[in-house]
Amino acid sequence: MKHLKNHILTFLKGMGMGAADIVPGVSGGTIALITGIYETLLDSIKSVDMVALQLLSKLQIKALWKHINGSFLAALLLGIFTSIFTLSKLITFLMEEQPIPLWSFFCGLITISSIMILRDIKRWNFMVFLAIPLGAALAYWITGLNPVSSPEAMYFTFIAGAIAICAMILPGISGSFLLLILGKYEVILEAVNQKDIITLAIFAAGCIVGLLSFSRLISWLLNNYHSLTIAALSGFMLGSINKIWPWKDILSYRISSSGEQKPFITENIWPHHYLSVTGNEPKFFIGLLAFLFGIILVIGLERTAYYLKGK
Repeated sequence: MKHLKNHILTFLKGMGMGAADIVPGVSGGTIALITGIYETLLDSIKSVDMVALQLLSKLQIKALWKHINGSFLAALLLGIFTSIFTLSKLITFLMEEQPIPLWSFFCGLITISSIMILRDIKRWNFMVFLAIPLGAALAYWITGLNPVSSPEAMYFTFIAGAIAICAMILPGISGSFLLLILGKYEVILEAVNQKDIITLAIFAAGCIVGLLSFSRLISWLLNNYHSLTIAALSGFMLGSINKIWPWKDILSYRISSSGEQKPFITENIWPHHYLSVTGNEPKFFIGLLAFLFGIILVIGLERTAYYLKGK
């Protein structure tokens, strides 16, 4: 019964990661860090190594499953893909019809998360303090990049997958946003909606290569420079708010692959300037409620995880 409960919780955490990864600007890695499974996830991914391949070649499935923490990965991946295939249309709708409450919610979620993870730092020094603004500055710069056109060839879909998956497990930098920069976000989202197996398979292959490589680097940093890495991740999360700030002035548009007009270059503005600049209602009160809901949700998840761990 206890194992079933753990698997259900892991599945739900996976759904949270999948929902976050759909949104350009929000990282699934942020959700993993918030819900306390980040290092377990990295260790599980890292265990897909030569030992695992040897066990597979000998068809020692039970030993392989245990070696890679298969129950955890299966429940998590099932949650991620369930969320992606069931929520992609809803998230797309909210981004188009209710962007201010949606982005405000994620702003609250990321702000409180970036503060809460600092509790994991046991030893503070000058470099640890410095890592926070440096991480924030780097994330701010990355999230300020504009989308570019990209090759239509399948090899670039593979490369985009390898790059995007690195961001998906890096809190604060969104894999979806990097796909947007690389010009592949709409291609992949359309492939999901249309069940384009070939495109998704090539993209997934790139994700696997990038995931196995980058997870080892992050795991090594956490094992050898834990406080410094956590501080930098906190800064990354804070800096990423630049991308998901709810009130924006659209400076220019682009035409998507489906022929629709999409925002291309935007500028962050304060809520009290939003009406005069854009002509639209700032919905500040609704945005504030969504922001507070994001904060309460994270605190609630943290308290629930602490309660369940105690039991």
